[in-house]
Amino acid sequence: MLNEEDIGHYESEGYVIPDFALPESTIEGIRRDHARLCDAHPEFRDYCSAVLAFDLGFLNYARNPEILDMVEQLIGPDIALWNSSFFAKPARDGKRTPMHQDAAYWPIRPMATCSVWIAVDDSTHENGCLTVIPGSHREREMRSHDNKPSEDANLHLAIRGDEYDESKAVDLVLKAGQISLHDAFLVHGSAANRSARARRAMTLRFMPTTSVYRRDLARPGPNLLNLAERSLFLMRGIDRSGQNDFRIRH
Repeated sequence: MLNEEDIGHYESEGYVIPDFALPESTIEGIRRDHARLCDAHPEFRDYCSAVLAFDLGFLNYARNPEILDMVEQLIGPDIALWNSSFFAKPARDGKRTPMHQDAAYWPIRPMATCSVWIAVDDSTHENGCLTVIPGSHREREMRSHDNKPSEDANLHLAIRGDEYDESKAVDLVLKAGQISLHDAFLVHGSAANRSARARRAMTLRFMPTTSVYRRDLARPGPNLLNLAERSLFLMRGIDRSGQNDFRIRH
């Protein structure tokens, strides 16, 4: 699914937007599932850090063979899904997500995760599309983050402004159904949504099984769900590390 140019772009810039889109029927299914989740849990109107803890139906989207083919091209044939989140920016009052590195939050060693970001609505400049700093992943190092509550109370680590060059920021404008893939060390965030159109997105977090999900390093997370309690799902291949615990269930 990814050509050599796509793979090269991911490796050099930290993200890629493939020539691919999920069918409208799949996107409609995600919308229905999200509506059901929010009916049962109104507190997730803006953000749910771990949708699989509350509705395993979302696991069906992670099984998409075309998505798994692309992820395999980037992180290898032995793949575990360790989380799926839902980011919703409701029309007119969708919250800003400060610039950060995902690696700051996650207990994976060595740190290696490919995130698949699925646009459930058209994602535009006006409604708070994903913004990235190309190439900011290359050093494979954590930048300095301020450990303080952000505008979105679910994200407590915001990268310091002197740790990246804002002039290099690129907005990832996507149509509903399109996806982007990005590296865990990539600096990224998103603006608030003050437009009349919602901006919903779902992420799938895949890691190579040469890495270990270190539950002993996990800290309490939002939505009353500790990172140590996340389920791991073996999507392809085998557990190369031999140390990942696939028995824990939400």
